[in-house]
Amino acid sequence: MFEHVSKPVLPRAQFISRQWRALLLGVALITVSLAIGMVGYRYFFPTLDWADAFVNAAMILSGMGPLAVPETTAAKIFSGVYAIYSGLMLVMSAGVVFAPLVHRFLHKLHVDDDDLREKIAREKK
Repeated sequence: MFEHVSKPVLPRAQFISRQWRALLLGVALITVSLAIGMVGYRYFFPTLDWADAFVNAAMILSGMGPLAVPETTAAKIFSGVYAIYSGLMLVMSAGVVFAPLVHRFLHKLHVDDDDLREKIAREKK
């Protein structure tokens, strides 16, 4: 997906296109995760309507914590598993979104090993 270090840095227009694709993928991951949480909250918490299921899933996904207190064992297990999943998904989607930017930054800063060895040899003399 990314250009090799031996290739030139991607032109700005192509980089912006790559960044938009990464952002859209990150948003899609979060949207699917939010939908999973909403369905789970509706199923395991029968007293919650869709708006309450949305706010609970969004609060867990953002790391804030749930609003509804799980009363059944199944609801407690779902809440715990969804919380762990949400924490990982938040980190993963941030990685997807920031990967092109970090790659471009590191690509621009890359120093060839041979150039580095020559510089060190010159400084020792």
